[in-house]
Amino acid sequence: MDGTKLQVDLEEGERWRRTLNVTVPVDLVDLERSKIAKKLATRLKLPGFRKGHVPKGVLEQRYGAALNQETLDSVIGEAYREALAQQSVRPISEGEVQNVRFEPDEDLTFSISFDVQPKFELSRLGGFTVERPRILVDGDQVDQVVERLREQNGSWAPSEEGRPEVGNVVSVEIERLEEDDEGEAQPYEFVLGKGEAIPDIEAAILSLELGSAGDFLVKFPDDFPNEERRGEEQHLRITLIGRRVQTLPDADDAFAGSLGEFEGMLDLKGKIREDLEKEAKEQEEGAIRGQLLDFVVDANPFSVPESMVGRYMESILGNAAELPPEKVAEMKERLSPEAERAVKRILVIDQIADGQSLRATEADIDERIESIADRAGQTPAEVYGALQRDQRLEVLEREITETKVFELLKEQSELKEA
Repeated sequence: MDGTKLQVDLEEGERWRRTLNVTVPVDLVDLERSKIAKKLATRLKLPGFRKGHVPKGVLEQRYGAALNQETLDSVIGEAYREALAQQSVRPISEGEVQNVRFEPDEDLTFSISFDVQPKFELSRLGGFTVERPRILVDGDQVDQVVERLREQNGSWAPSEEGRPEVGNVVSVEIERLEEDDEGEAQPYEFVLGKGEAIPDIEAAILSLELGSAGDFLVKFPDDFPNEERRGEEQHLRITLIGRRVQTLPDADDAFAGSLGEFEGMLDLKGKIREDLEKEAKEQEEGAIRGQLLDFVVDANPFSVPESMVGRYMESILGNAAELPPEKVAEMKERLSPEAERAVKRILVIDQIADGQSLRATEADIDERIESIADRAGQTPAEVYGALQRDQRLEVLEREITETKVFELLKEQSELKEA
């Protein structure tokens, strides 16, 4: 398409919305329609006509509407690309075509709207006062990890009698007794006290002897995930088929040795504390980074395109196709403010990284890979290969870039211990 013949007007809307108003001369439209008609004629084989020799009148009579639509799609697509090149704009969202006017022997006009990458200045990056939170690790937290390790390494044995207790694995059959919904009993197996069943069902099971059954009226709690069933009551017959009881290993030196190269429980607890303190430091650093970003975002107001916010929310919601549309709309409305702020944070990091030349270099990446390799007892080539296979090289590059950005921000603000 000869882009010099197009009439193009660019409108700037709110939140980085742009609209191209385009006029395509009728001679360009007719030329494209003729090309499409010729291609179609060479492919057609109609009764009474040789292939490729269908008269124009017959072609128009039978396929005129289809020719018009294909011409419209083709011309709008070509004109859109030419208009973008003329105006030197790069969309970050799908173009939305509107106001199409397509009449015989007249110029084609249409509008197409899209978002562009936001451009903004960061006039203030520092001078803030940030509190470093104190996240303390105590002996109780270490003991809780030890208990989890004991549970993970416990053994299960069936019990032949007695009532179940919290922590037992129970096997039950549950039958609905509603007159209009009576059916076969369904088997279930779960751990009591883990929230895998609603409280009324767990309470009912705890009242049963092994091998016995009972009829119960149970009520779905007000915080049940399925909102439509909150407060619903059901008559159920519950049969306790079996239960298994867990035996935990003693928290002694032999148990510690079974988990790895630990000299005893003191050595194991020391390693657990070391890991917990490392996590606590990472949480403290995350809190500092969050405060710094919020300060920078608030000190440098700017708007973000709705399409970027929408894509961020979709990444959080994941596959929401199975949810009712009204539920998805409600979730997006609730998430929208925080999603917009999260997008601003991402854009601020990128703006600082580019403006201050803080992007991770190949040397930075090589150095980090060597460090990972040393700790893992591998060669840098092995680490690089694994990162490449798992498609995590970009993640590593992003981590290095963000670390550089936050080091710069911390240097320009005051950090106080909470």
